[in-house]
Amino acid sequence: MQRLKDKIALVTGSGNGIGRAVAKLFAEEGAHVYITDVDGDATAKAAAEQAALGHSVTAMTVDVSRGQDVTALMRAIEQQHRRLDIVVNNAGINVRSDFRNMSDNDWVRLREVNLDGIIRIARDGFPLMKASGRASLINMASIMGHRGMRTLAAYGATKGAISALTRGLAVEYGSYNIRVNALAPGFIETALTERVLRVKAFSDALLEQTPLKRFGTAEDVALAALFFASDESAFITGAELAIDGGMAAGL
Repeated sequence: MQRLKDKIALVTGSGNGIGRAVAKLFAEEGAHVYITDVDGDATAKAAAEQAALGHSVTAMTVDVSRGQDVTALMRAIEQQHRRLDIVVNNAGINVRSDFRNMSDNDWVRLREVNLDGIIRIARDGFPLMKASGRASLINMASIMGHRGMRTLAAYGATKGAISALTRGLAVEYGSYNIRVNALAPGFIETALTERVLRVKAFSDALLEQTPLKRFGTAEDVALAALFFASDESAFITGAELAIDGGMAAGL
């Protein structure tokens, strides 16, 4: 069953990791997917893999922290498809730092990508989502927006803001039949977490706090994104779904 047949989908930060898995699954489910990432080589490779399988994709190099990049992206989608049915605001970075020593430059870069970029896509993509008549906007939050962890205070602040933004947009966009929900991954095995998860003492401690006793995969998150993108969640908006093996449920 192709749950996204003939849908037009945009997945930011989809050259690697979670975004790539989401784009792959959406393409398999019948959507035309705009695969975008700041890493042009990764974007091209991810798109080529899907095209070779006969899936419908468009690759674009996009830095969501740059207004001109987002403007060019929306213009291209408008010219080609006139609408956006699904948007996954996945692009994000992490800067691990003792908060007392965090530089202004690191904070600004973190905010520009993780928060400003999501705001820009959600705002500038509104006319195309409105044109859909039945759109789904999915923001990538994190359980770190609800839990504290050393060296992740600033990252958690941006993700907590995304959770609040999701609720606000759900109310504001609801009358246009645009649903807005968020995903809150826990520790997912990707390049972003590889370095810290290799530290056995740290990974063992995290697994001890995880009821399912394993780390998540990018595919786990992609399946949750598919739920929010499809009509299976047609009466859900303003919600946040944790994909964390139960970590956030504990003390």
